[in-house]
Amino acid sequence: MELVFIRHGQGEHTMDLPTSLELKDPSLTSRGFEQAVLLRNKFPLTSNDIVYISPTIRTLQTAVIWSENIDCRKIVSPFVSPRMFPILPGKKTLHCDEIIDLEIIIKDYPTFEIDMNAPLCLWSSGINVISDSKFVKIAEEFIGFCKLSKNEKFYIVSHDGTITSYRQLISGQILSRADFPNETGFVKLRC
Repeated sequence: MELVFIRHGQGEHTMDLPTSLELKDPSLTSRGFEQAVLLRNKFPLTSNDIVYISPTIRTLQTAVIWSENIDCRKIVSPFVSPRMFPILPGKKTLHCDEIIDLEIIIKDYPTFEIDMNAPLCLWSSGINVISDSKFVKIAEEFIGFCKLSKNEKFYIVSHDGTITSYRQLISGQILSRADFPNETGFVKLRC
């Protein structure tokens, strides 16, 4: 099975660091929209594809633009929500990395599915600041659900820290922030 992790397009929260990290629910910038459009050529989707999406505005927007006019499965999941990397004990989730409420997702993205395998607690807290040991358990649970579906490939629209956390877990390599993918950059992992 192959997991193709794709980082969202450029978000507003990256435009005036560090102040912009306190933005709540940052959207894509105009450049981020352009980057999401380019994903159509880099990874052309079909109706047979499954795309998991982190429950943040910028990832949802990236998925909407990328999958325009394609009737693939789009599943919003806190299993791939923002994750601090490396984890810093005692830190809190930044406003830009808070996941949006389920009610908003259901209302504003009616063609997207909600990941019913995700524990309810993840919909409120996400995976951002949980310990590495808890992350490993949750990540292995998500990978297990993917394997059960018998699909050969999954696309995952997520965040630099989340992608690097999954990459480190699956590859067994020790990674750093230098290994973060760029905006709409990708990492392919075999499980």
